[in-house]
Amino acid sequence: MDRVKRPDKRAERSRRTHEKIVEAARELFVAQGYGATSLQEVADRAGVAVQTVYFVFHNKRTLFKDVVDTSIAGDTEPVATMEREWFRTACAEPTAAGQLRAHVHGTREILGRVAPIMPLIAAAAATDPEIAAQWPDGPDPRYTVQYAAAEALARKPDTRPGLSVEMAADLLFGLLSPQLYLIFVRDRGWSPDTWEEWARTALTSQLCADPGQADGRHDGPPARNAGG
Repeated sequence: MDRVKRPDKRAERSRRTHEKIVEAARELFVAQGYGATSLQEVADRAGVAVQTVYFVFHNKRTLFKDVVDTSIAGDTEPVATMEREWFRTACAEPTAAGQLRAHVHGTREILGRVAPIMPLIAAAAATDPEIAAQWPDGPDPRYTVQYAAAEALARKPDTRPGLSVEMAADLLFGLLSPQLYLIFVRDRGWSPDTWEEWARTALTSQLCADPGQADGRHDGPPARNAGG
C-alpha cells in the first residue's frame, strides 16, 4: 500500500514546485521585465535552488512560455480554452444574452491574468528571436476561440437578425482584447467589474436582437462576408 502512495506524493511535490517557480517568475517578469530577471532571482523568490529551476525548465525561454500558457489557462493542466468547462458551459447557454454574460465573465478571468504580461511578450519577442519563434505566424489562437464562440452564438434565437458569424467573431475579438482591457483597467483605472459590465452591455447591444424585434431588420453591424 505504501508503494502505491509514494509516486502520488512525489508527483504532488513536483506539481507544487512547478507552480511555485511559475508564480515567482510571473511576479518578477511583470515587476521588472523579462530581460532583467535572472533564473537565480526566480529561484530565490520561489524558495528553491536554481538547479531545480534549470532541471524543471532548462532555460528562461521555456519558463517564460510556461508563464504565458499558465496565465491563459489559470492552471497547469494541458486543456485548451475551448475544452474548458467555463467555455463549454457558456456556449451551451440557451440564449445569446446568456452566452455573452457567461463568456464575458470567463474572458475577464483570463484577461486579469494575461493582460499584464502582454507587453512583456511583445518586448521579449522583439529582442529574442527564439521567443518570437514560440508564437509562429498563423491564425491567432484568441481569434480561433472567439470564432468558436460566435458560431455557438449564431445558433441562438435572440441573436441579432442578419449578423454573420464573421462579424460576431470580429466584435468578440476586438472588444474582449487584452489591449482594450489594459486601456480601461490599467490606464483609465476602471475596476474589472466595471469593465465586465461595459463589455457585456456593448456586446449585447451589438450581437443580440432588440427586445420585441421580429421583422428581421436591424440597425446593428452589417453581415460581413469572409472576404472582409
